[in-house]
Amino acid sequence: MKTNSLVFSIILIFGLISCTQNVVYEMNHDFENEAWHKDSTLTFNVNITDTNQIYHIFFNTRITGQYEHSNLFLFVNTAFPNEINTRDTLECILAKPDGEWLGKGFGNIWSNKIVYRKYIKFPYTGVYSFEIEQAMRSDILPYVLDAGIIIEKAVK
Repeated sequence: MKTNSLVFSIILIFGLISCTQNVVYEMNHDFENEAWHKDSTLTFNVNITDTNQIYHIFFNTRITGQYEHSNLFLFVNTAFPNEINTRDTLECILAKPDGEWLGKGFGNIWSNKIVYRKYIKFPYTGVYSFEIEQAMRSDILPYVLDAGIIIEKAVK
């Protein structure tokens, strides 16, 4: 068992090193000891310094196989440095209609990197605040292990 954990850790480290060269920001909130309550807002503050760069924004989720839905709805509130605010609703498809999980799986845990925005430019330098709320009908959403955001430079 220890050998499997060691091999997995080494593969994960090399995978992260090779995939992080274009990552500008990545942060996740861990729910492993709790459920995601409807009132729990995840806040991510991202300092953008280059308005000429083109970016991609993704949301991460990691769920267990006991997750009871095939999707996850999110409310995404974005506060721009110039005090403009936007609100979006995003549906994250986590399983096929036949129940097969999407994303990358290891054991009973499934990770997804869901596209939010691609090929965008941030219009202002400064801190952008992204607030994420789960928008499912349930007040409490069990079996979500973590959720987060990734902002990457678009490869030309």
